[in-house]
Amino acid sequence: MHPSPLLIRPFDKATDIAPLSDIWFDASLLAHPFLGSARLTRQRKLIENHYLPMADTSVACRGGRPVGFISLLDTHIGGLFVAPRHQGQGTGRQLIAQARARNRRLSLDVYTSNVQAMRFYTALGFREVRRRDSDDEGLPFENARLEWHA
Repeated sequence: MHPSPLLIRPFDKATDIAPLSDIWFDASLLAHPFLGSARLTRQRKLIENHYLPMADTSVACRGGRPVGFISLLDTHIGGLFVAPRHQGQGTGRQLIAQARARNRRLSLDVYTSNVQAMRFYTALGFREVRRRDSDDEGLPFENARLEWHA
């Protein structure tokens, strides 16, 4: 059985906060288990109240339901998350393709221990430009800055 067609639409603050927060949380637990659920639970309110509303977010939907999203801060990808049961179906690639169609360059930060994400972005032509030993909160989780140029 093939998944229903993917539709990418703009973020709707009135209806998207809760489902995108769920996608972010579930995908983060899978991709970043080293952060722990307590820390992710605390970060969730920031995602809902600050990051989603302030970013240029595009929502990927299948069958009318959100399955993933990408949030841009100018040309920086602040987040790309796909619901775990929808991963591997091209959703992330299509969200990146849409962002590329609108920007000649993109950047992002990724935890280097998230090997799947590192492989994904490298396969899409992103190149590592630097690393740092800690994350934005100063915790000892190595991050890499990746960039793509048209």
